[in-house]
Amino acid sequence: MGEKTVEDPREMDFSSASRIVEYRIPLPISVEEYQVAQLYAVAEASKNETGGGDGIEVLVNEPYEIDEQRGQYTHKIFHLSSKVPGFVRMLAPSGSLEVHEKAWNAYPFCRTVYSNPYMADNFFICIDTWHKKGFVEDDEEKFGNVHKLNEKELKKREIVEIDISDERAVSSNDYKREEDPALVFSAKTQPPRCPLKRNDWKKDADPKMTCYKLYHIKFKWWGLQARVEAFVIRAVKRLLTNFHRQLVCWIDKWYGLTIEDIREIEDATKKELDLMRNKGQVRGMVEK
Repeated sequence: MGEKTVEDPREMDFSSASRIVEYRIPLPISVEEYQVAQLYAVAEASKNETGGGDGIEVLVNEPYEIDEQRGQYTHKIFHLSSKVPGFVRMLAPSGSLEVHEKAWNAYPFCRTVYSNPYMADNFFICIDTWHKKGFVEDDEEKFGNVHKLNEKELKKREIVEIDISDERAVSSNDYKREEDPALVFSAKTQPPRCPLKRNDWKKDADPKMTCYKLYHIKFKWWGLQARVEAFVIRAVKRLLTNFHRQLVCWIDKWYGLTIEDIREIEDATKKELDLMRNKGQVRGMVEK
């Protein structure tokens, strides 16, 4: 199943990471629902970030099997000239502003690795994601270290909590009323999952789950390392906040879909992205 040439993610070494950040995103959906919801939202969000020469190019999207692990392997290229800070664009060589994404999705665990051919070993972002039923406050001993970090890693780890109902976490440029979980009504879910009670929805949530996204970040570039790492950490919080607000607000679009439905949507999205990438204006989150 899949290509035998697919790299084994278990053999990768990210011990040289300079920052370790864990983002925790509680959600009013089940772990089983999230598998479909995330894939649907990724397809939709990809279209929102593609155009004007920038965007996402899907190279591979196929099943894989490594020993007993089975899942979906994807390889994408992100063309990012408008998505990075201006000071990086000024210094970066022509053609270097593209990032490769390789993901091994063996749900409920997923490993995603970002790299840049120009920077080689001086840059990587590795994201290990666990999707778990419940919230951290339900059982701190169980959920406090879902990635099984060692003592050294735990001391280095920074934790960022994301509340999708908090409109203060969204910039005025990003805010859309139709993507506010505290305002959107869900007609398909009974009882309705949305609107959420702003900043106080978790105590009544049923079902409930949390995404634990652990980022190992390395960016070694003299004079820019601290600034770029700080930018990445801010950008990731912005991205995860906006994405999961959208995911929940789109619940009536993905609720009831199957994985087979999602694969058809992904195939159609790939063709659409190829057409969109070099047309129209730059879209999505743009950095000045």
